[in-house]
Amino acid sequence: MTRLSVEMLAADPVEPITSAGHAQLGIAALAGIAVIVLLITRFKVHAFLALTIGSLALGAFAGAPLDKAIVSFTTGLGTTVAGVGVLIALGAILGKLLADSGGADQIVDTILAKAGGRAMPWAMVLIASVIGLPLFFEVGIVLLIPVVLMVAKRGGYSLMRIGVPALAGLSVMHGLIPPHPGPLVAVDAVKADLGVTLALGLLVAVPTVIIAGPLFSKYAARWVDVPVPERMIPARASEELEKRPGFGATVATMLLPVVLMLAKALVDIVVDDPEQMVQRVFDVVGSPLIALLASVIVGMFTLGRAAGFTKERLSSTVETSLAPIAGILLIVGAGGGFKQTLIDSGVGQMILEISEDWSIPALVLAWLIAVCIRLATGSATVATISAAGLVAPLAADMSTTHTALLVLAIGAGSLFFSHVNDAGFWMVKEYFGMTVGQTIKSWSVMETIISVVAGALVLLLSLVI
Repeated sequence: MTRLSVEMLAADPVEPITSAGHAQLGIAALAGIAVIVLLITRFKVHAFLALTIGSLALGAFAGAPLDKAIVSFTTGLGTTVAGVGVLIALGAILGKLLADSGGADQIVDTILAKAGGRAMPWAMVLIASVIGLPLFFEVGIVLLIPVVLMVAKRGGYSLMRIGVPALAGLSVMHGLIPPHPGPLVAVDAVKADLGVTLALGLLVAVPTVIIAGPLFSKYAARWVDVPVPERMIPARASEELEKRPGFGATVATMLLPVVLMLAKALVDIVVDDPEQMVQRVFDVVGSPLIALLASVIVGMFTLGRAAGFTKERLSSTVETSLAPIAGILLIVGAGGGFKQTLIDSGVGQMILEISEDWSIPALVLAWLIAVCIRLATGSATVATISAAGLVAPLAADMSTTHTALLVLAIGAGSLFFSHVNDAGFWMVKEYFGMTVGQTIKSWSVMETIISVVAGALVLLLSLVI
């Protein structure tokens, strides 16, 4: 869906749904977030239900009529799913094709065959970053961790020296780079240009992943010395396949949507004339929907058919790829409903008015808000969605580049210090066979480094562009 159509669907109301003052709105926002945090952390309620209840609680504390609060929530939910739901589904299909066809293993095996010794941590970063582009974080962990364990075991490497770079590559892609759900929702919420956000996101991601990956892994290996848990090394699915897609074709398929979206952003800058045929063509082929759809269609041939998949097997792969994302779509949609309730209640406008008297830059404010919600809920996606709704009005007078940087600041803040309320924390702990303390000294510190370094780079870019 184009940005214009999303804006037409989700035009913010002229008047807020409540006449509450700044103090009441501030209390309402804190109360709504507190309800979400309490339900997720204390009562283990699913994030979809927590966001739904928190949105209604926010409206009630703000003094909004219940019927209007419900309309705000459902409007935001529908708009968000309409804007990013199809993109998440296409990303899931592409990721499933990559995993089931053996394309991911082909990338891994090719790069590892050419790397060794000191180059191995850098190879792991490259593998994780390329594979992490179309895959959700949890899927990436499940796919890559067995490879990490096998490389560490067979090559005699420290588990942290190999594992931390792979985790850093996955995490940075998850927090900063579309088409992952968090960045997509933030782009939609603040009306940023997706191509510009993608280009600047890659610019921030490269140095961030180098610092948090290969460089930090040297220290992580000294702090945490654990043996490779052999019980966690399963057989790789692609070993059952008679053939796998080629390395070049696989990489080209994965990078196709990135290239198309970046090309659109470049043409928009160079041509800058919506009436020119060249720009109109690239506005279509470089739109996220068409770029991802093209990659999925191409992937059916370069990945699926290359692996010997029949039409029935391809259909089954697509079908099984969609079921696991139902929860993600509901969480993202409910987050959009919470965001719209924040905006319609006047909380976003309140932050805009109050921040005019503060000396905190908008990018820093966005990062701090995302950090606080991340620490409280443990979910990077919930932190991104909520922070984007709160700071969306700050983007009204920003340039295209600074609006994109606002998205990246939110994404960077959403990765700060993963701890015991984050599902990713426990996945890493169990896969690597670590204690809670060891997981904090490795995984949690790595996430904090990513957040701080990416946030600092965003601020630096804001001063030079």
